[in-house]
Amino acid sequence: METASLPSASANHLCVLVHGLWGNPQHLDYLATALREKYLGDRLHILVAKRNSGYFTYDGIELGGERVTREIEETLEELATSGQKITKLSVIGYSLGGLVARYAIGLLYHNGWFEKLEPVNFTTFATPHLGIRSPLLRFYNRIWNVLGARTLSVSGSQLFTIDSFRETGRPLLSILADPNSIFIQALAKFKHRSLYTNITNDRSAVYYTTSISRIDPYANLNKVKLNYLPGYDRVLLDPDNPVSPKDEEVLPSFTQRLTVDTRTMANKLPTLFFLLFFLPIGTVLFLVNSGVQSVLSRQRIRMHELGKAGIDIGVYRIPLTINDVRRTAEDMFENLNSTKRQAYLPAGREELADTAPRSPPLSPTRSRTTSSHSAEPADPTAALDAAAAAAAAARPERRLVERQLEFPTLALTPHQFAMIQALDQVGFRKYPVYIRHDRHSHAALIVRMNKKSFDEGKVVVRHWLDEFEV
Repeated sequence: METASLPSASANHLCVLVHGLWGNPQHLDYLATALREKYLGDRLHILVAKRNSGYFTYDGIELGGERVTREIEETLEELATSGQKITKLSVIGYSLGGLVARYAIGLLYHNGWFEKLEPVNFTTFATPHLGIRSPLLRFYNRIWNVLGARTLSVSGSQLFTIDSFRETGRPLLSILADPNSIFIQALAKFKHRSLYTNITNDRSAVYYTTSISRIDPYANLNKVKLNYLPGYDRVLLDPDNPVSPKDEEVLPSFTQRLTVDTRTMANKLPTLFFLLFFLPIGTVLFLVNSGVQSVLSRQRIRMHELGKAGIDIGVYRIPLTINDVRRTAEDMFENLNSTKRQAYLPAGREELADTAPRSPPLSPTRSRTTSSHSAEPADPTAALDAAAAAAAAARPERRLVERQLEFPTLALTPHQFAMIQALDQVGFRKYPVYIRHDRHSHAALIVRMNKKSFDEGKVVVRHWLDEFEV
């Protein structure tokens, strides 16, 4: 399938789709096709980014963001040359692609494109905004954080927040969420910001990070009542009131409990068999392949830094191979990731979540993420203040507390708590999604392939289209 639509000359809106880790443009076929069918090319031009595909996603969010930015700029220039005037921009990111997209819009903002384009929709699907570092405290969580961060080259260190971005001494994800950065300033410019997050069965990016949350109300679905959004087939939850206290139920008899326990054990047997026999072999293969790809990734990054990869990095360094093997690597990473359990702050220590270090202003010599470019507004905090005001009354976590539902605070890092605070200040409309019919909800969320059990994802896409403004 083509990765870009051919709209009529009247189309003035460019929508960019960015795929995730190990991904390729075909992963976004359903999203692109759904947009084309709804708007028939007369109002919307669609670009599915393709220069950061496959193992190129190992090369880091920064390099990926520069590639995608260049692709967007070239598309805008080509459209202008052909007589099509683009005046609006929307950016959609899936999984890691949401982080790449957040980096790219910062570069576009810095380069003055937001003076020419109106930023309209920014949406992420299952994007790990807080990284994929497992909440701490448990020993095996610490082992995973050490091992996982070293299997995906630069992207791995960034996703596990163990990197130091340039000379800032802070992780890249922390810089992406810094209120003084061009990335947050760019994000605040979008008229609509939304995210879709799986509440269960997402083996790649769990709820707390894709929803930008310090709690997980869905850790035990038997203890809460889910409140659905009318008209969306019991797939999307009401973002304003996603859960409520569950009505008291009559305790089951001993026989009923025994039957349920037997069924539960029977359902777990295939997973236990996999963990005992296939996981060790697959893990070794995954680690070997990751080592090879990490070496190749570093070589690509070196070429990029030398300006030999087809991109003039001076424009973006602002002051401040086989599909089957790739799918196997993705499966192994997800299987390893899904064996972990979340950890929480000790009871009575929730104040730790409010002691996240406040980021000092980023000087041009320290961070290279601020700019004195003419695109900078006279009051750079105006967009953030407006976004914060719009978001203040729409925070699901606050509503959960008001409804006397209390959930433990996850044992996140100070940087992660600071990210939550900054991103919530900008404001996202957060849509929890409950996919039941396939245990690979990360792929089902965007209907990554034509598969019957992914049909619930079509409901999610339908809702996204209903909310999408042209």
